[in-house]
Amino acid sequence: MYRTITVRLKDEDYQNIALASRHEHRPISNLMTFMTLMQIEKSGLVDAVEMSQIIEDKRLSERLKRGHREAKQFKGKFVG
Repeated sequence: MYRTITVRLKDEDYQNIALASRHEHRPISNLMTFMTLMQIEKSGLVDAVEMSQIIEDKRLSERLKRGHREAKQFKGKFVG
Protein backbone atom coordinates (compact mmCIF):
# COMPACT_ATOMS: atom_id res chain seq x y z
CA MET A 1 0.00 0.00 0.00
CA TYR A 2 1.32 3.44 -0.86
CA ARG A 3 0.91 6.52 1.34
CA THR A 4 0.92 10.12 0.22
CA ILE A 5 2.70 12.75 2.28
CA THR A 6 3.22 16.47 1.90
CA VAL A 7 6.70 17.89 2.36
CA ARG A 8 7.42 21.59 2.76
CA LEU A 9 10.76 22.56 1.19
CA LYS A 10 12.62 25.78 0.62
CA ASP A 11 12.99 26.57 -3.08
CA GLU A 12 16.74 25.96 -2.89
CA ASP A 13 16.24 22.53 -1.31
CA TYR A 14 13.63 21.62 -3.91
CA GLN A 15 15.97 22.63 -6.74
CA ASN A 16 18.77 20.51 -5.29
CA ILE A 17 16.48 17.49 -4.92
CA ALA A 18 15.06 17.97 -8.42
CA LEU A 19 18.58 18.20 -9.86
CA ALA A 20 19.65 15.06 -8.03
CA SER A 21 16.56 13.17 -9.22
CA ARG A 22 17.28 14.11 -12.83
CA HIS A 23 20.91 13.07 -12.39
CA GLU A 24 19.82 9.70 -10.96
CA HIS A 25 17.04 9.26 -13.57
CA ARG A 26 14.46 8.81 -10.81
CA PRO A 27 11.24 10.60 -9.97
CA ILE A 28 11.61 12.95 -7.00
CA SER A 29 9.40 10.75 -4.79
CA ASN A 30 11.51 7.68 -5.58
CA LEU A 31 14.77 9.53 -4.91
CA MET A 32 13.48 10.86 -1.59
CA THR A 33 12.31 7.41 -0.53
CA PHE A 34 15.57 5.77 -1.60
CA MET A 35 17.80 8.37 0.07
CA THR A 36 15.74 8.37 3.26
CA LEU A 37 15.87 4.58 3.58
CA MET A 38 19.60 4.58 2.82
CA GLN A 39 20.21 7.13 5.59
CA ILE A 40 18.11 5.15 8.05
CA GLU A 41 20.08 1.99 7.26
CA LYS A 42 23.40 3.86 7.39
CA SER A 43 22.63 5.41 10.76
CA GLY A 44 21.69 2.07 12.32
CA LEU A 45 23.85 0.61 15.04
CA VAL A 46 25.17 -2.22 12.86
CA ASP A 47 25.40 -2.70 9.11
CA ALA A 48 23.94 -5.69 7.26
CA VAL A 49 27.23 -7.62 7.10
CA GLU A 50 27.90 -7.18 10.81
CA MET A 51 24.32 -8.17 11.68
CA SER A 52 24.55 -11.35 9.60
CA GLN A 53 27.79 -12.24 11.40
CA ILE A 54 26.12 -11.70 14.76
CA ILE A 55 23.11 -13.85 13.77
CA GLU A 56 25.33 -16.65 12.46
CA ASP A 57 27.37 -16.78 15.70
CA LYS A 58 25.32 -19.32 17.67
CA ARG A 59 27.44 -18.98 20.84
CA LEU A 60 27.06 -15.21 20.85
CA SER A 61 23.32 -15.44 20.14
CA GLU A 62 22.82 -17.79 23.08
CA ARG A 63 24.85 -15.54 25.39
CA LEU A 64 22.80 -12.51 24.31
CA LYS A 65 19.54 -14.39 24.92
CA ARG A 66 20.74 -15.54 28.34
CA GLY A 67 21.82 -11.99 29.22
CA HIS A 68 18.45 -10.66 28.13
CA ARG A 69 16.60 -13.22 30.28
CA GLU A 70 18.80 -12.43 33.29
CA ALA A 71 18.35 -8.69 32.86
CA LYS A 72 14.57 -9.14 32.82
CA GLN A 73 14.90 -11.06 36.09
CA PHE A 74 17.21 -8.37 37.53
CA LYS A 75 20.04 -10.91 37.93
CA GLY A 76 23.68 -9.93 37.78
CA LYS A 77 25.40 -6.58 38.11
CA PHE A 78 24.28 -3.58 36.12
CA VAL A 79 27.20 -1.39 35.16
CA GLY A 80 26.32 2.20 34.33
